[in-house]
Amino acid sequence: MCGIAGIYRLDKTPLPAAAKEAVKIMCEQMVHRGPDASGIFQAGPVVFGHRRLSIIDLRGGAQPMQSQDHNVVITYNGELYNYRELACQLAQDGARFATDSDTEVILESYRKWGTRCVEHFEGMFAMAIFDAKQRSLFLARDRFGKKPLFYTIQNGCCYFASEISALSCLKELSLHLDQRAIVRFLAYEYVPGPETIYSEIQSLAPAHTLVVREHGLFCERYWDLPWPKTPKNDLRERCQHLFFLLQKAVQRRLVSDVPLGVFLSGGLDSSIVTALMAHSQTQPVKTFSIGFTEASYDESRYARLIAKTFGTDHHEEILSAEVCCDLLPKIIARMDVPMADASVAPTYLLSGVTRQSVTVALGGDGSDELWAGYENYAAMRLASFYNRWPACLRRGLIEPLSRHLPASQGYVNLRLAMQTFLNGAKAPDWLKIQRLLTSFAPHLLREILAPTFLSQMPGILRIDELFSSTKLEFFHWPEMSEAPALARAFHVYLRQYLPEDILVKVDRCSMLHSLEVRAPFLDRELAEFTSELPLSDKFQGLKGKWLLRKAVAKLLPKAIIHRNKRGFQIPVAAWLRGRLLPLVRELLEPRRLQEQGIFEPKAVSQLLEAHVTGGQDLRKQLWTIVVLELWLEAHAKQPAVHPW
Repeated sequence: MCGIAGIYRLDKTPLPAAAKEAVKIMCEQMVHRGPDASGIFQAGPVVFGHRRLSIIDLRGGAQPMQSQDHNVVITYNGELYNYRELACQLAQDGARFATDSDTEVILESYRKWGTRCVEHFEGMFAMAIFDAKQRSLFLARDRFGKKPLFYTIQNGCCYFASEISALSCLKELSLHLDQRAIVRFLAYEYVPGPETIYSEIQSLAPAHTLVVREHGLFCERYWDLPWPKTPKNDLRERCQHLFFLLQKAVQRRLVSDVPLGVFLSGGLDSSIVTALMAHSQTQPVKTFSIGFTEASYDESRYARLIAKTFGTDHHEEILSAEVCCDLLPKIIARMDVPMADASVAPTYLLSGVTRQSVTVALGGDGSDELWAGYENYAAMRLASFYNRWPACLRRGLIEPLSRHLPASQGYVNLRLAMQTFLNGAKAPDWLKIQRLLTSFAPHLLREILAPTFLSQMPGILRIDELFSSTKLEFFHWPEMSEAPALARAFHVYLRQYLPEDILVKVDRCSMLHSLEVRAPFLDRELAEFTSELPLSDKFQGLKGKWLLRKAVAKLLPKAIIHRNKRGFQIPVAAWLRGRLLPLVRELLEPRRLQEQGIFEPKAVSQLLEAHVTGGQDLRKQLWTIVVLELWLEAHAKQPAVHPW
């Protein structure tokens, strides 16, 4: 796993020697992504840079790497799990390899198949290839977007990097905060791609390639998940095939020349990965978990159960939430993108604990999106029944009663859960899944955003404008026009929430500790099989992962098989009323907000006081504002350099 950066001049004229220093500085911003080695390549219109975290072929595989005919050069971040099979195939066609690295296999694959080479790759990657004959730059990103890649076209050049921080350190780049992206961040808790927080920078979308030439940019999607189909085999056969694919996916991700481990939360997904890994090797699996002294947020007993069942070498750290709380400003400041997912903190801490023993960890990411693991799917199903009730019952009884439900600062807050459900139930079908996730509805944004700020973006608070990316994904496929809203919600989660929230969180938190994380559930074969299953195989009644649970029923303890989903969360509501309150008051001080010009100070103060006094639970809204303010404070002061 690595960090990549580069500059490509569109008119094909040679870059000045100082461009090499610029790329070197970009790479230095990402030392955490690759502390083991670095490299720079310059030739004609291109400069490539690389920071390496050595995983495969520790002695070889240095980057940037040139093909043996010197016509193609690559800088690449990721792992190809099928590189040895591809190497054998390419060798039969005459290719010769000087290393045992997957990087050289990518080079030879490009030489054979051109830009279609990505269709042959199984793994996670973000790459840049300069083709001297074609005089073009080729950028590509893996199918689910596990590895990041950002770019901007300025000064007659294409600049690219694994992190926005590497681009923002160059003074010759003109970067401005995107006001619409700020509003969408408040609505989504992340900035939905391909937009970024800066107007001039874009993210290359998952499963896309980008060819950059003098006369234009050519972007293309090379893969997508299939839609559900009627099964051709019976339930028993589907369970057997699913189990086989799970084994294969885990086995593929054990390719490494450095120690591996598992993120073990004690939930179903990480327990499956741990069990299959334990069955595939003779040495005890190294497992890692963290817990909290706050009982309602602690799951460590389930992780210990799995560790004992499979005899793992278990590493556990129980933290006081106060320790986690005190680290939050530092964690948010180190993130190159703002994101208000509160599980960033425990993910960051878990990555740090894991990196003390191993360089690579497997995790359960992607299962909840593919197998309907989130409680929001149950909420969508309940909403379809709730909306059939008479309006007088809904508005006259249920909604008033919801405001009197007991509130809690713990993991389960009945009042907040019911209010979130009602907000989602009222939304149109295409918006329901997002409204069950989001912090701010348009009417709340209108209250807390400064009028002068909003006046610069006419129409931004229209629902179909604010949530345009959700609507685009929901209605993306014409053949799904008759599909139920719940089936389309899977598509939104997979194409939006997974790559823009979950995978960003895991990538940034792990790479800040120079740790590589692999996701077996996002194996292409496994994901395609899962995607083709009917909705009933994934979700029955109000419980998700139905077929998955059946397929591994004999593998895991019953206590794990029948567990409900628990998020990796922290007691944000209590912190905002206690330990974090002095920092929050400082960040949201009216004069400071007035000078900044984004928020309406009085409305934000009212929001904060309503939460602090216990009148309302506004943890999500306040946390989203606080994260934005912490991120802006850290990154607005970042010094820029001007090397050429």
